[in-house]
Amino acid sequence: MTEPAAISRQRIIVNEDGRPYPGVPIISQVVAHGDTVYLSGVVSDPINPTGDVRFQTREVLRQIDQLLGSAGTSKSRLLTAQVWLADMSMFAEHNDVWNEWVDAANPPARACVQAHLFRPDLLVEIMVTAAR
Repeated sequence: MTEPAAISRQRIIVNEDGRPYPGVPIISQVVAHGDTVYLSGVVSDPINPTGDVRFQTREVLRQIDQLLGSAGTSKSRLLTAQVWLADMSMFAEHNDVWNEWVDAANPPARACVQAHLFRPDLLVEIMVTAAR
């Protein structure tokens, strides 16, 4: 009988006393199972989001690069991406930043929809899955 693949997790950052920030869910930012890496939805700043959609998208993508790197992979290995925008009128601005960042030789399958995000100043959230 084959042993199941190990699952590794990086939990979301908590405040100094080890408890989650108020209103922020207890989740794993990264879960790796075998050769697949799953990231939770990434936002620019869950506590105090600032900036326009371009700024927030750049910050989200910077965090995605870091999280993928910590799991031994990179954006060139993305399989899927789900993007939630607070308002689809910001799609072109968001997409410009995305297109500058994404590995054009290895783009993931992607969906982008409008959604009410959990803080009114959050403009974008992105969730990705990658191979290692």
